[in-house]
Amino acid sequence: MKLNPGQNEAVHYVSDPCLVLAGAGSGKTRVIINKIAYLVEKCGYKARNIAAVTFTNKAAREMKERVAQSMGRKEARGLWISTFHTLGLEIIKREHKVLGLKAGFSLFDDQDTFALLKELTQDELDEDKDLIKALASAISNWKGGLVIPQQARSLAKDEQGQLFAMLYQRYAQHMKAYNALDFDDLILIPTLLLRMNDEVRTRWQTRIQYLLVDEYQDTNTSQYELVKLLVGERARFTVVGDDDQSIYSWRGAKPQNLVLLGKDFPKLKLIKLEQNYRSSQRILRAANILIANNPHVYDKALFSELAYGEPLRVLIAANEEQEAERVVAEIIRHKFVGRTQFGDYALLYRGNHQSRLLERALMTNRIPYKLSGGTSFFARAEIKDIMAYLRLVVNPDDDNAFLRVVNLPKRGIGLCHLGAIR
Repeated sequence: MKLNPGQNEAVHYVSDPCLVLAGAGSGKTRVIINKIAYLVEKCGYKARNIAAVTFTNKAAREMKERVAQSMGRKEARGLWISTFHTLGLEIIKREHKVLGLKAGFSLFDDQDTFALLKELTQDELDEDKDLIKALASAISNWKGGLVIPQQARSLAKDEQGQLFAMLYQRYAQHMKAYNALDFDDLILIPTLLLRMNDEVRTRWQTRIQYLLVDEYQDTNTSQYELVKLLVGERARFTVVGDDDQSIYSWRGAKPQNLVLLGKDFPKLKLIKLEQNYRSSQRILRAANILIANNPHVYDKALFSELAYGEPLRVLIAANEEQEAERVVAEIIRHKFVGRTQFGDYALLYRGNHQSRLLERALMTNRIPYKLSGGTSFFARAEIKDIMAYLRLVVNPDDDNAFLRVVNLPKRGIGLCHLGAIR
């Protein structure tokens, strides 16, 4: 598809750092893909010296496929497209000796972390699930803010903060003894390593000569610092983001990182993508009215060349049961009038707790449906059991994995015997 003027400028601007302020549906992925091709085909960059970073594995897979289709698989060979966490994991794998890690380190997911914290805090938190979750969240926020355990204790402002900081240090010590990392470590550890080790930093700045970052408004402190350390003084990068699409501040994302870029990189070029290819003008007009209430540093106004669109309707229901019934009734009515198929409809809801009522209403009316999301395959108990066995094969020091499987299948081993076994 032909690029519009804003997209064309974003693709061809490579001399200095670039911020592409991309509204929803404005073709930002197209910009990233075309820019990668332009860097390789016209600017003399080798594919292996370009990295593109996004926030989900799905987005990374889709971007890889589209780049391969655009450039050709042979020309795209060596190009690095991944999530922040995968990039951090690769840095750790290649620098594990510098970090003092054994090669076969384990990677803990949220459930592993919760189980370990539950075990380590029995005396202090008495297996209180809410307190353990609060502790896990505090540790995650500290790591996202590049705060190590020693700093956490000095930053704690109240008694619970002091307790959590002490438990954070205990958790970090046990993770080191297990030769294990959690997901937040995949950003924290590489960032601190690049900050403290000149040789490693130079090595990775040589490896990644041009960096592209998608969904930049979702970066936290450690991710922002990692970007700065990777691009160095050369500052050859393009970030794409939109502060109006930032929905992850609750887990540490800082949309103000868009503003910090202008302060840290005075030569930053701002390019706006305001033409939307996805929605009707009526939808965009309603969105612009809502967005106008947000605080902005960079203003933008989305527009569309599509038809104005059908009027928006707001349905009012007395309670959640009636809401589900009205939604299903609307689907049945629209299907009958439009002679459509059930596969033409999608239901979006804010929380998983809402799905039960909607599912019940659909089943009552014999409407077939497919639930997207739900329990992750790797979060199922039987899969985690198998993974624990595999982790033990790779890392015999992984006590968390050992404790999970020592009695699977049942072997009649009691708690009093576990200490003697290990």
